[in-house]
Amino acid sequence: MFQRLAEIGYQVAATNHAQAIVAHDFPAEMEELCVALETFRISAQDLIASGGGEAGSTQRLRRDLAAKGWHKHNFIQRATIDGIEREAISHEIDHVRRGRKGTIALEIEWNNKDPFFDRDLENFQRLHALSAISFGVVVTRGAELQAQMTDLVAGCLARHGVEDEEGLVAFDMKERTARQRVIVARQMRAGFSFREAFARAFVADKFGTASTHWEKLQDRVRRGVGNPCPLILIGIGLERVDLEGTQEVAEEARLL
Repeated sequence: MFQRLAEIGYQVAATNHAQAIVAHDFPAEMEELCVALETFRISAQDLIASGGGEAGSTQRLRRDLAAKGWHKHNFIQRATIDGIEREAISHEIDHVRRGRKGTIALEIEWNNKDPFFDRDLENFQRLHALSAISFGVVVTRGAELQAQMTDLVAGCLARHGVEDEEGLVAFDMKERTARQRVIVARQMRAGFSFREAFARAFVADKFGTASTHWEKLQDRVRRGVGNPCPLILIGIGLERVDLEGTQEVAEEARLL
C-alpha cells in the first residue's frame, strides 16, 4: 500500500519495524489512510488563500479521516498515590484509530513551527511506552513540495494575471502588513517582478525552513526523537498540488 503512495508522489519512511507491524496487524486501518491520501489534492491557489496555516485542503483531509473513524482524542495519564491523584498529563492527538489489534496515533503537520515535531514524537514515545498506541504516523509537506513552493506561488499568480497588490484580493488574503510590503518592494528594486517578489517573501514568511516539513521531521528522527516508538512518516509530494482546478478548491475553502 505504501508503494501506491510513492507512485503518486508521496515520500514514505518507516522506523522500528513499523512496516511489519502495519502489514501483519493493521492492513485495513492503513488502507483507510492510504485511500484518504490518494484522493487528497491541494490547489496552488489554496496555498495562498489559506495564508499558510491550516489550508482548506488539509481540513478536507481531516474530515475524510474523521468519517473513516480517525478521530481527535485526548489521552489522560494520571498518577495516584494512596487514592489521591497527584498528577495528570494529557496527550492530545489529531487522529486516533482504534483497531482490533491496537491503536494508531496520527498527526498532520501541514504548516506549524517545527518544534511541534518534537511534541508529536515525544507524545508518541510516551503513549507507546504505556502501551496506549501501537505506532505513530506523521504527515507533513514533502521535500520536493517544500523546495518548489516559491515557484508554485509565483506560477499561480501568473495564471491569475496578478501583477500588483490589488490582484491579491481574489485570494481572500489577510491585509498585508507594512513589513511585508517593504520586503516585496525591496525585492522588486533588486530586479524581481511583483509575482516573484511576493512569492519569495510570502513563502519565506509562511512556509520557511523553520516550519514543519520533511527535512525538519527527518532531523528529529535521525536524532532518535520518539524512539523506540515505531513510526510511519509521510511527505506530501509536489504531484498532489492541483495546478488547474484552483478556483473550485479555493471557493470550497472559503466556505469552511
